[in-house]
Amino acid sequence: MGRNVRDLAVGVLRLAGAYLLINSLLAFVVLGQPGLKNKKPAESLNRSPMPSYRTAPGTGLVVLTVFGESAKALDRQALIKLVNVANQTITWQTTEDLSRGALTDLPYGKYELEVSAVGYLSTKKEVLVTKSEPLQIDIELRRDPAARQSDEAVRIVLPRARKAMKEARSELVLNAPDLKRAQKYLDDAYASAPFSAELNYMLGYLNFRKKDYKQAANYLETAMKLKPTFTPALTLLGRARLMQHNYAEAQSALEGAVAAERENWLTHYLLADAHLQQKNYSQARDEAQIAIAQKKRDVTLARIVLGQALVGLGSEEQGIEALSLILKESLHYPIAAEHVRDLIKEVRAREGGDASAEIAAVLERDSLEELDRPQLSVATWQPPGIDDSRIPIAPNVPCASEKVVEEAGKHVAELADDVARFAAIEDLFHQSVDEFGNPGNFEIRKYNYVASISEQQPGFLEINEDRIDRLNDRQGSPDGIGTTGFAALALVFHPHMRDNFDMQCEGLGDWHGEASWVVHFRQRDDKPNRIHGYNLSGSSYPVALKGRAWITATTYRILHIESEMVRSIPQIQLVSEHQIVEYGPVRFEKKKTSLWLPKSAEIYFDFQRHRYYRRHSFDHYMLFSVDTEEKRKEPVSPVEETPKPTEKKPG
Repeated sequence: MGRNVRDLAVGVLRLAGAYLLINSLLAFVVLGQPGLKNKKPAESLNRSPMPSYRTAPGTGLVVLTVFGESAKALDRQALIKLVNVANQTITWQTTEDLSRGALTDLPYGKYELEVSAVGYLSTKKEVLVTKSEPLQIDIELRRDPAARQSDEAVRIVLPRARKAMKEARSELVLNAPDLKRAQKYLDDAYASAPFSAELNYMLGYLNFRKKDYKQAANYLETAMKLKPTFTPALTLLGRARLMQHNYAEAQSALEGAVAAERENWLTHYLLADAHLQQKNYSQARDEAQIAIAQKKRDVTLARIVLGQALVGLGSEEQGIEALSLILKESLHYPIAAEHVRDLIKEVRAREGGDASAEIAAVLERDSLEELDRPQLSVATWQPPGIDDSRIPIAPNVPCASEKVVEEAGKHVAELADDVARFAAIEDLFHQSVDEFGNPGNFEIRKYNYVASISEQQPGFLEINEDRIDRLNDRQGSPDGIGTTGFAALALVFHPHMRDNFDMQCEGLGDWHGEASWVVHFRQRDDKPNRIHGYNLSGSSYPVALKGRAWITATTYRILHIESEMVRSIPQIQLVSEHQIVEYGPVRFEKKKTSLWLPKSAEIYFDFQRHRYYRRHSFDHYMLFSVDTEEKRKEPVSPVEETPKPTEKKPG
């Protein structure tokens, strides 16, 4: 592809950049058929004139208008399922503009109608299709109470709220933060993003710093409901519950944190303390020992818990030995020394009796107070993980995984048969991000982008990409990193590729108001990885992907794909990567065809101790089809002047 080997190429290893989806959108023909009734669910509803539809002679027509609460037009697509009672054949359709959908060419008879939409309860009714007149039905859907929270949880945080959260985060990570100032920023953000897990976590952290542990716990519990795997929130919630002396709930939260992150000494120490206060001495001993082994130094507080737990188990001498070690070490918590000496004296003076009550009370007040202040988690610069996201799914709507995957794969497979080359104008935005998630320096470039698609051998597609800088003759790519093959994500569904992945349709979702099947995929460990990888210094590093795709409910076109790495690659210090690709129809008038092409591609990656964000945008497409004279010509870039055939620049 003419790429400079000194650049890092982020892209595919074998299958690169294939992302064209042939578009043959279904449409109803408007003819002007009289006699169609227009019924209203409410007298006050203003409805646009009813269009007319064509249906074959001897068949019926059903037109549905779907409303939400208060007889308002539904703000998203609904899925229509019509089952013929006589032979159990199923007809699927989605609503189009004005929340209206039409089903044509229906045999006369009795049907079971079901209408579903994300965030709403499904509605069923029996309908009778006759030859007397077209049937118009108004359906009013009721909100699903269980879906309200999940709907809110996935709302995009508005830019203003995101900016306020960044300002608050920058303040809260200081050793001496201005808590009032941080509170103001977070209050501003909360007004528009109350269901953000990140924001509720930050408010919990703020209130913990203010020592309002009850309020902190309230916010942290909300964060956990929105994002159950949010480990920093779990740990801080456990700590807040300990400060409230609510040891059972502290134990529950901390056990979840330990399960998610076993290498964190702090969660083991806090869990040990929660067990100690409930006189679960054996569990307290075990967790304290793990904390000591993991932290290696400054283990004063964990040794205090260990000593108390051993004494509680009747091993007074072992307990005294553990406590005595604290006095011999360089104390990170010097105030504890006096209490430790008092505790040792107390144990020795008991001569056997049960000193557990006194022991448990001696240091309870001071140990948690002396613990270092909690650190605010700042790993929020990239989108939530694939398996951390709560995706709203319509209830009780079955999804046929095999059919959805197969139909989506058919459209992807059409690519190699119908398209040889295409060109576009590409805009690249590249920006560095600091450890707090704050944006840094950025660079903008514009390219002439050309891609060619070929099948060199059966079952192996190859996409070659080339970029020529339109603005000047700069060498290399921003920060020496070239990114290619984003839309190769669509190849996950190609018939030659999909067996390499575990795929499961999660149900009926919604993408920007369009009803979509949501499919989760993950690279199989026992299959070859031919989709994505990193090339560095002449070596290739395959990247196993997992992700989620939104596929139109009735036409099976891919609208949106997100992916991330199954595991990091320590050999090249690649910690994380998150890709997002948006697709949409592009019309080519000269070819009299439409293709589904990538409108934009985003990538967030943590590479070699640096964090980057990139956005690629594509427009001004030109298509060079198979079986035309243009197929045998060198493609012309869609610019005023044709670039000369010079050395190709990486990008």
